[in-house]
Amino acid sequence: MPDEFGNLDWEKGDGLLPVIVQDAANLRVLMLGYMNAEALAATRASGLVTFYSRSKQRLWKKGETSGHVLELVSVEADCDNDTLLVLARPQGPTCHLQRASCFPDAPGDFLADLDALVAQRERERPAGSYTTGLFAGGVRRIAQKVGEEGVETALAAVAQDDEALLGEASDLLFHMIVLLRARGLSLRDVAGVLEQRHRK
Repeated sequence: MPDEFGNLDWEKGDGLLPVIVQDAANLRVLMLGYMNAEALAATRASGLVTFYSRSKQRLWKKGETSGHVLELVSVEADCDNDTLLVLARPQGPTCHLQRASCFPDAPGDFLADLDALVAQRERERPAGSYTTGLFAGGVRRIAQKVGEEGVETALAAVAQDDEALLGEASDLLFHMIVLLRARGLSLRDVAGVLEQRHRK
């Protein structure tokens, strides 16, 4: 086993560790499962999250029947080395009830969901979509919209009530997300720059 996982406390859970799975895009908790050492090795080797099924008494690759696999992004142990946190990209609903999460009200990052939806619109260009129309107009037109929304947001801040300011700020943020996507960038990229600045 790799050195980074050499100190895992398998004995505490009789050879099994609980595994919390989060969506890498929006950090929503998707499910809880269990891994033994073999399941962890299979997960890291294949890039697809694999558990040890306590009911089936065997390794179980998530999505092996439904096709809704979990693509591994990262895995890390907690401070006691007896629980794992997996970040994954779900390919379809994680829950057998066809929900995104096994926890129906699990919070996630709405802006990340919106960013993903804008990216989908950019790829698919569905007819009749306002976002499709923006992308069809090109970067210059989208940038012009961002400028207009920025001015409207500033004016709302000094001359209108909170509701108006929030409405204009929402419009500005949406069009900024579209502009970033038009340039092949994402809101996550912006967050990365802010995080780097914060650490300086």
